[in-house]
Amino acid sequence: MEKNIIHTEKAPAAIGAYSQAVRAGNTVYLSGQIPLVAETMQIVDGGFAEQAHQVFKNLRAVAEAAGGSLNDLVKVNAYLTDLSNFATFNEIMAQYFTTPYPARAAVEVSALPKSALVEAEAILVLDK
Repeated sequence: MEKNIIHTEKAPAAIGAYSQAVRAGNTVYLSGQIPLVAETMQIVDGGFAEQAHQVFKNLRAVAEAAGGSLNDLVKVNAYLTDLSNFATFNEIMAQYFTTPYPARAAVEVSALPKSALVEAEAILVLDK
């Protein structure tokens, strides 16, 4: 099966040996996004809420570069450094999606790259 690499300047550049997303058939696998601002490659100013918003903005940019939208996501995996932010994450996620929502996992991790407070990765399925 052919793999197509997805890249956009509207999302942070990869900071390791990976692509922003890879399309295989009609499925697009979006790499984890931390709350980096694409233009500066720095963590967005503010706390957890601002970081969560930036993560979804980054995922949206990659999804759009792949020819889809956040509403085409079928699975989201979220990584939080503190699960006490779980309710805030849910509230913010609901601002970026319409029903039916994608399947999701949310887990607490001890640390994330660049000391981010949140990261999310996703799987997107396109019609064609």
